[in-house]
Amino acid sequence: MNLDDFNFFLLLMTISALVVFICLFFVNAGYGKMRAAGWGPAINNKVAWVLMEAPVFFVMLYLWGESDRRFETVPLIMFLLFEAHYFQRSFVFPFLLKGKSTMPLVIMFLGMVFNMVNGYMQGHWLFYLAPENMYTTDWLTSWQFIAGTCLFVIGFIINLHSDHVIRHLRKPGDTNHYLPKKGLYKYVTSANYFGEILEWTGWAVLTWSYAGAVFLWWTVANLVPRSNAVYKKYKEEFADEFNSKRLKRVFPFIY
Repeated sequence: MNLDDFNFFLLLMTISALVVFICLFFVNAGYGKMRAAGWGPAINNKVAWVLMEAPVFFVMLYLWGESDRRFETVPLIMFLLFEAHYFQRSFVFPFLLKGKSTMPLVIMFLGMVFNMVNGYMQGHWLFYLAPENMYTTDWLTSWQFIAGTCLFVIGFIINLHSDHVIRHLRKPGDTNHYLPKKGLYKYVTSANYFGEILEWTGWAVLTWSYAGAVFLWWTVANLVPRSNAVYKKYKEEFADEFNSKRLKRVFPFIY
């Protein structure tokens, strides 16, 4: 795909994310806390997460391995950051999940498709279409590289910690539901989503690319409406405790 075709493809992805953003304020994605029978057949949550997230890891790995730029310093660092996130998401996170919850096959399939497309978007830009003089070693001292890497790492840490908090809300054998209170959950009901949005904001800045910006927009389009659904669910379930905290949905002190 040449640069003109690639940019047109990114435009289509941008528009489709807008459609998803609007729709998800009216239809809850049927997995996790929003699991609903109406989404059809489902499979084990752990298996579904692996099958859904792993494609992006392998697509990026393939594109990197086939590229003449694979051992250039800056693209290699970007590749390692991206793959670190998706290694954790594909091969660590699913096996830390507790319980016997399920994920609808349609949700898993849609996630697989997006992840394969996104792996192509990010990898094709980094290793094949980015100008040859863009990601030189001079990029290591640019404000984009420094700020983007810091945001990515901070977001990654927030995401990991927030998932840890959620997993440890209940002691073994306890079936009650609890409002998370540690870490950034003191300020928002979806601290894990905030961490992920911060990560991909960092990626967009780090790569300073349309492809990175489109991925960030897709992340926002998916997670912000979902954070609104989680907020409403918590507000209904923990009304007395919830109203005294002035919690936001996903962005501390803002929304």
